[in-house]
Formats: sequence, C-alpha cells, structure tokens
Amino acid sequence: MMNWATFSVVLAVVVIMLGAWTRLVDAGLGCPDWPGCYGFMSVPQSESHIAIANARFPDTPVDVAKGWPEMIHRYAAGALGLVVFGLAATAVRRRRSGVPFKLPLFIAGFILLQGAFGMWTVTLKLWPQVVALHLLGGFTTISLLTLLTLRLRKFSAAQAISASSARQVQPMPAEPASSLASFRPWLYGGLLLIILQIALGAWTAANYAAVACPDLPTCQGQWWPEGMDFQHGFDITQHVGPNYLGGQLTADGRVAIHVTHRVGALVTLAYFSILLVLIWRRSPSRELHGPVRLVAAALAAQIALGLANVLFYIPLPIAVAHNAMGAGLLLSMIYLIWRHHLLPQTQTSIATHTTTMHQEVTA
Repeated sequence: MMNWATFSVVLAVVVIMLGAWTRLVDAGLGCPDWPGCYGFMSVPQSESHIAIANARFPDTPVDVAKGWPEMIHRYAAGALGLVVFGLAATAVRRRRSGVPFKLPLFIAGFILLQGAFGMWTVTLKLWPQVVALHLLGGFTTISLLTLLTLRLRKFSAAQAISASSARQVQPMPAEPASSLASFRPWLYGGLLLIILQIALGAWTAANYAAVACPDLPTCQGQWWPEGMDFQHGFDITQHVGPNYLGGQLTADGRVAIHVTHRVGALVTLAYFSILLVLIWRRSPSRELHGPVRLVAAALAAQIALGLANVLFYIPLPIAVAHNAMGAGLLLSMIYLIWRHHLLPQTQTSIATHTTTMHQEVTA
C-alpha cells in the first residue's frame, strides 16, 4: 500500500504539471464540456466527428491542438482518482491491522471536490476564483497524499521494529531536543508562508498576470510602478463573465498582482534563509540536516525558475517546472515538519522502552 501511496504522489505531481501545461498553451477551454470533449470521450479528429462537435458547440469550433492538452490532463486526473479510491478501499479493508484509514477516506472525498472544481473551471469559462481554487486544490491533494505516504512508512517501520528484536538507540540530549522543539511554531509559520505564496502564484496564473512585469529587478522600469490597482487586482467578487481566457483585468490590476507575488517571494526567501540556518546550527545529531538541505534546494530552484520565467518571457518548459517546483517546495517543507515531529516521539518511545526493560529486569 505504501508503494501505491508513493506512486499517487508522483502521479499528482504529473497532474499538476499537465494542468500548468494546459493553462500555458491556452487550452483550458480546449473542450467546452466536461468530462468529455464535445460529447466524445476523446478529442474529435475525423471529419464526421468534428462536424458533429461543431454542430453541438457552434460558438467554440474544434481546435484539436488545444483539445488534446485538456483531455490528457483529464485522463491523468482520472487515473489519480482511481488510485486514490483504491487506496481508500484498501485502507478500509485493512483498518483492523492498524493501517490509517480516515486520511485515505478524506482524500477520496477531496478528490471528488477537486473533480467538481475541474468541471466548474470549464463550465464557468475559466472564472479566476474557481481556477485559483482548483490550482490550490491540486496542491492540497498532493500534500495530503504525501502525509499519507509518511504515515504508511511510519506504520511499516513500527511493524518491522515490533517483529524484530529491540535495538539500542542513543537518545538525543534533553537540552538540544528542547531547543529544536522551540522551532515548531516557526516551521508552521514557514509552511503558511509557502501556502500563501502558492495562493498568490495561483491568482497570478488565473488572471494571466505573469507577463505584467517583463523586466528585473524592476517592473516596467520602476521599483514600485505607479498606478498599480490592488483593489481591482485582488477583487474576488468578480462576476462570472462570458469567457476569461486571456484574463479580464486591467493592466494596472495585473501589475499589482505580479508585484505582490514578487514581494512574497522576497519575504519567503528572507524568512527561510534565517530559519534554515538556525535549525542547521542547533541540530545536535544532524537528523534534520537532510530535510533542511531539501527545503533549501527546492527554494533556491523555485526562485531561480521564477527569475528565468521573467527573463525569458515565460517559456513553456520553465513555466511548467516552476509549477512543479512549487509543489516540491511545499512537500519538502511538509517532510521537514514531519521529521521535526518525529524527534520528540522518538525520545518518548526510547524512554518508554527503557522503562519497560528495567521493570522486567527488576521483576
């Protein structure tokens, strides 16, 4: 089951990348209906099927080149849904053995909600609010699947330990462990900061604001562009329009969104530069050094990809990689928090085991 959970995480990353690809090639409305494409289960290609499709949707004639990215994304999302439902069914069947089953059930329910947002993305013609929530839903799904994978790994490790003889483990000194425990709220603060930055990225993508500032480090030649319209750029009460492909915001609104996303990136970089260095220096047994390196590498790569997006004017491979690395940064942070949580649990487990052994000997 753990292997399937790991596979679901990989597949979720693929789905996020395919979603980014679909959006970047302006194929979000490549199929005007859902879940099929012009009433077919694949993109109509023969002359007869195209004629039928055009008759069904005369306002949106068939564009095969844009239909396939949309359908490939849907196929991958459907495959992910099947894997998640399989994990949920297996977890329920094996729940008496101690396998976590509530989380898989919750993920299965969330997948249904995510599918609904995928449908609304099409039926509401790329309404920015729905598009942004759909993107955030994808990151939420991959986060939940990662958490499930970590829990299953912990469950498998516990079973392996219980089946073997007790091992001698050197406990972490109490004072350094307490020092590391003090970082917990700051780690959650960092996680929140990443989520907010991803939300800003989703809003930037949904409103086609990535190209609003074509230069670096300034924006349109100014450090703080004049005329930025934050009220318009972050108006979440936009009514449902006829079609949001290409965006409906003014240039000043898009610049405000883009600049906010840049400022968020700078704040995130500064926050983690301090936090990761402090954790590295205060980790006595280097147990957190690996996860810290992972977060630092993901953050550096994400910043570099963001800069490359602007410098090279949103090239497709870099833009897709930027979306994928956003997921990578989020998952690396979840892994760091998970490892941090395991430290006190490990010490408690060792103390409990030592006490039990002492009682057996004295008895």
